[in-house]
Amino acid sequence: MREVEVVGVRVEMPTNQPLVLLREAEGTRYLPIWIGAVEASAIAYAQEGTKTPRPLTHELMQHMVVALGDELEEVRIIDVHDGVFFASLIFASGAEVEARPSDSIALALRAGARIVCTEDVLDEAGIQSTRAEDEEAERFRELLDEVADLPATVQVKLLR
Repeated sequence: MREVEVVGVRVEMPTNQPLVLLREAEGTRYLPIWIGAVEASAIAYAQEGTKTPRPLTHELMQHMVVALGDELEEVRIIDVHDGVFFASLIFASGAEVEARPSDSIALALRAGARIVCTEDVLDEAGIQSTRAEDEEAERFRELLDEVADLPATVQVKLLR
């Protein structure tokens, strides 16, 4: 298993489909995963630390885990078939729950859990970065920093 970090979410043109971009913590590969708009918003909110007046679904899930006396320790991205990714939530109690990577990532960001990916998934779906791609990723991070300064309602519209 290789630890990965969330670079951010973006909308890919011309399909207008959101994706979450992960990067190897100690490596040069990126892992793009196509996700839904709701999950993209949830990940963006968590990355920015945006507070909502009432708990959104992933915040509710995190509150429930804590209320039940457990803790999310790790998210594992374990497989990919025909472009569909699979993940598992690993809890301190030893419980393991199958989940979509998008939901898992949104929850991991709220819980402070680490995210790991199998070597096989990175080999199959990962993209080896080049200097130009690293520069593009840095520009993307700068754009995310600029978007973070916008009101949350504008951020959500930008993700759609």
